Amino acid sequence: MTAQKEVLNVGVDLGTSRSAVSASNGARHLVLSYVGWPLDMVARRVVKRDVLIGDEALDQRLMLDLYRPLERGLIKEGSEREAQAVRELLKHVLSLAGVDEARESGAEVRAVVGVPAEAMRVNKQQLRGAMEGLVDSLMIVSEPFAVAYGLEALLHALIVDIGAGTTDLCVMNGRYPRDEDQKTLTVAGDSIDEQLIQLVRDRYPEANFSGHMATSWKESGGFVGELSGKVMVTAPVKGKPTKFDITEEMRTACGGLIPPVVEAMLDLISRVEPEYQPRVRGNVILTGGSSQLKGLGAALQDSLQEVGGGKVRVVKEPAFVGADGGLAIATDAPDSDWETLAG
Repeated sequence: MTAQKEVLNVGVDLGTSRSAVSASNGARHLVLSYVGWPLDMVARRVVKRDVLIGDEALDQRLMLDLYRPLERGLIKEGSEREAQAVRELLKHVLSLAGVDEARESGAEVRAVVGVPAEAMRVNKQQLRGAMEGLVDSLMIVSEPFAVAYGLEALLHALIVDIGAGTTDLCVMNGRYPRDEDQKTLTVAGDSIDEQLIQLVRDRYPEANFSGHMATSWKESGGFVGELSGKVMVTAPVKGKPTKFDITEEMRTACGGLIPPVVEAMLDLISRVEPEYQPRVRGNVILTGGSSQLKGLGAALQDSLQEVGGGKVRVVKEPAFVGADGGLAIATDAPDSDWETLAG
């Protein structure tokens, strides 16, 4: 008798802003989805590496040709460097999970990669190419399905996954979701940032701030509805740090998320068999980095009153819920569900 080959199962949540990985060896890591190459010989001498990824890439961005491989839920296309950025990001998160050591020891590596639903439809072949040679077997799933699986919200549930590039929604009916069970919106965290930047610049043209600063303002002070207190931020004016009140600008930018998300929620609920719609309305799960905006869950729950009411539960720590769900899928999936990769 021959010994059964050891298997390392991995779940990856490939996100526009952050990517997470969870593995059956206990590894769990979160990485900013940035990849950068030194711009010139001087930059290369300073950073002392051929490629930087994550926080390091963002911190050193002035010296780098910087890429964020996913935008609006899709892999950017148009250059070899864009494709290389996706592969470098995936290679990095997999290495953090111990994939290189596992393969060197002869173990089989099976990876489930969760991506926005639109990327599944449009970029599946590019993702396969990016993963070739990195793992032995691959499954690509939509991010909200991975979330649902990890939370065991597999029947009469609506997942609303609000990330940076996209908002992905998925109704779970006790089976693999079909195209008609899912929706992808490009209104998400990045669009909030863009509107916030424009509103603040219109009101305070003398303020000097970057898009990265605006993102950090939203992540710390973003809200919808009413807020007790003010959102105060600091930005330089002619080099002097100056405080600004951006409460109304924040309210407007974040509030713009509500109408399209509510419309998509109600549309998906309306497609469910009528007798099951109340159950789905009562089991809405809100996740993703942008789900943490203060008051967002309550606002979405209030919107369900027009169709008979419902309940929205906000996932408290959404960073790893997609990757953990991918790992759970990898652990349970039969051999027939896997695609074998070359390399």
